[in-house]
Amino acid sequence: MAKLKVTLVKSTIGCLKNQQETVRSLGLRKINSSAVHDDSPAIKGMIFTVKHLVKVEDVQE
Repeated sequence: MAKLKVTLVKSTIGCLKNQQETVRSLGLRKINSSAVHDDSPAIKGMIFTVKHLVKVEDVQE
């Protein structure tokens, strides 16, 4: 299964509460923190919600 590396590049200060919770549930806390997730529809939806705050890269195994 493909993997996605998600990196927080902007602060969540001033964002909507659901966007802040989505960033936290992706495993991101501070700016430039990263997390690797499986490429699934649920993760893609979470990334779409906060696409203006994160950078997404494909990870080769």
